[in-house]
Parts: sequence; C-alpha cells; structure tokens
Amino acid sequence: MRAPIGSFDRARPATDCLDELTRPVAEAIRSWAGSVPAQEILYIDTDPAIADTAAFVEHYGRELLSQSANCVVVAARRGGETTLAACLVPSGARADVNGAVRRRLGARKVSFAPMDTAVELTGMEYGGITPIGLPAGWPLLVDPAVVDLPYVLVGSGRRRGKLIAPGKLFAALPAAELIEGLAV
Repeated sequence: MRAPIGSFDRARPATDCLDELTRPVAEAIRSWAGSVPAQEILYIDTDPAIADTAAFVEHYGRELLSQSANCVVVAARRGGETTLAACLVPSGARADVNGAVRRRLGARKVSFAPMDTAVELTGMEYGGITPIGLPAGWPLLVDPAVVDLPYVLVGSGRRRGKLIAPGKLFAALPAAELIEGLAV
C-alpha cells in the first residue's frame, strides 16, 4: 500500500512487521488497545544511514519535515533524584527543556539524557527512539501540534524504518500529556 504521507510506495501495517521492530515497540503494538486501531500504525523500510532528520528529509522529501516528529529522552534532576521522560515535538522544532519541560517535571535542571542511558532504558536504537513502547511510568510530553497533524512520521525504535500514524494516536499513548509551548 502507498503511505498516506511522503513518497513511500511500500507501507505495511506495523502489526504485520513486528519482526522489523525492537522488542518494546513490537510489544506495544501487539498489545495495543488505543482508540486508533493498531492497523493504522504503518511501517516503512528506510535507509538507516540517513535516519537523522536533516538527511532523511533531504533524501525522502522536504515536505516530511512538517509531517514528522522527533522523540527525545530527557533527564530531569531535583535534589539527588533524576526522572527520565520523553518529549515528542515536530521535527522542525526543538523541545523547550529549560522552560516547559523543566516546569512540568518540577526539576531544577533538565538536559538530554546521555545516549547510552536512553538506548539502554528504552531498548531502542539511538536515532530511532519512538514514543510507542517507552518504559512504563515515563512521562511522555507531547506538543499539541503533533496531535493536530493528520499523519505523523516517527522513529520505529531502530534507525532502519519509520512508523506513520494518525496524529491523534500520540495523545492516547500511555502517560502522554499535551504541553502547550513544548516545541520552540
């Protein structure tokens, strides 16, 4: 089937591609019970060498910059405690870690989580982290602009491949919270 966004000729329901996904992403899709049917989450095979946003949109089409979102893992510190969370923002923006994220998480300091920590704790590859299948209990802060998109391209948990899903799906993920002003 053709993907609803981009010029991808071969999109398949992610439910048919669970072997292409990391364990946490596959498990989340396998046990999906959201209001958007799991069959509407599509998988497209892409070149892992160009998984980063700038290279990806240069190769697959600049229009995808406004139709995709990045999921970043942050570490919020207060006192001696660290809380990990994920932020989902449009790919053309960045997460306001020192403002919106810090306030929402009640932290003194917020920074991007070290790559090794993000990879180990999510069970996903760096450059492919997705909001689908995040560790239980992690806050997922979502910019409303992502939810407003008809379809959104996000990571698949691996550098190879991407997922495309209706924007409203991301508001229904476990621990998702819409945060106005998250993206700057």
